[in-house]
Amino acid sequence: MEEAKGVVKHVLLAKFKDDTTPEQIEQLIKGYANLVNLIPPMKAFHWGKDVSIENLHQGFTHVFESTFESTEGIAEYIAHPAHVEFANLFLPSLDKVIVFDYKPTIVRC
Repeated sequence: MEEAKGVVKHVLLAKFKDDTTPEQIEQLIKGYANLVNLIPPMKAFHWGKDVSIENLHQGFTHVFESTFESTEGIAEYIAHPAHVEFANLFLPSLDKVIVFDYKPTIVRC
């Protein structure tokens, strides 16, 4: 197995509070996506909604994945004023959240 050099994925699973409207969620997603334009070590952003038929989501409805150049890049992102400001808007709208950072690993058979 071969760990990807430098690249780190930052994954956030979210369950929005019941009183968060679809319009509010859309605005929050746009704000999250815009962080790529504001925080240099954040290289990419993707998101999606749960579509699994297995019903193992434990209430989580959305996934957000960001790509960084390094673990130091994630630290810079977390401390960046644009992230802090966004987190202060985003986190209060969540009922549950999980954050997981990992280095992608290639398996060669």
